[in-house]
Amino acid sequence: LLKYRLITAVILIPIVTAALFLLPLMGFVCLILLVCMLSAWEWGRLAGLTSLSQRIWLAIIFGFFLAFISLRISPSRPFLSLWQAKYTLWTALGWWISALILLLCYPCSARFWRKSRLLRLIFGLLTILPFFWGMLALRQYHYDINHFSGAWWVLYVMVLVWSADSGAYIFGRMFGRHKLAQTISPRKTWEGVIGGLITSVVITCFFKKYSPIHAELHALFLSSIISIIAGMLGDLTESMFKREAGIKDSGYVIPGHGGILDRIDSLTAAVPVFICLMFLTFHAI
Repeated sequence: LLKYRLITAVILIPIVTAALFLLPLMGFVCLILLVCMLSAWEWGRLAGLTSLSQRIWLAIIFGFFLAFISLRISPSRPFLSLWQAKYTLWTALGWWISALILLLCYPCSARFWRKSRLLRLIFGLLTILPFFWGMLALRQYHYDINHFSGAWWVLYVMVLVWSADSGAYIFGRMFGRHKLAQTISPRKTWEGVIGGLITSVVITCFFKKYSPIHAELHALFLSSIISIIAGMLGDLTESMFKREAGIKDSGYVIPGHGGILDRIDSLTAAVPVFICLMFLTFHAI
């Protein structure tokens, strides 16, 4: 498994980096729109949609909805100045706090949503929609001044989250003894959590020193650490829904990683939390 993860990472990293820095803003919007449509397709399985046609329609409807939102994007108007973006991101915080409660009370909490497709679809909307808004807000940051400012911030958050994920995986394999969430994801350990946090500190120091991102150091560190913890929450939340749906991976798109949701589950929580802290709370950048 580790071999496939590493090979996939080596292939994906230059592709993602090229997409960030070479695609124009609307090209990036289309790319994230496609990612979110595929995520909605995969979430259909988690929501209990067994019919192929149902999941196709779910992805199409979700795509049209996000495309409608995208029409409001302008390089000259800050995306976060839109009240829809602000409220969606703040709503995401409420959702992830609720998700934490569902995790802490699992499996008892599953009795309230296990048999409701509607609730599970709403959970999917609350997971994917803020991620979409957040990625666009990051990429559009100061786009009218420097086309690459936002690209660096997107790259930072993605590398931060994925590196922490890899650090947690490696530390967990090497030192894991104490289970983090036995009933949800038996392989995850507290040692892995510590490893992920240590990795995130290293990545933050590296980017702060060697990349053109500019932010107050204390705000960047605090926002990054909290975002990594939120990312772990996103990972566990998807694992909970997969366990209830009786599936191991959300899909089979990415070798060694499963589906699209399996790769962005941490980002769906980390991105909106990071923006709410850095942009809307600390106003650090």
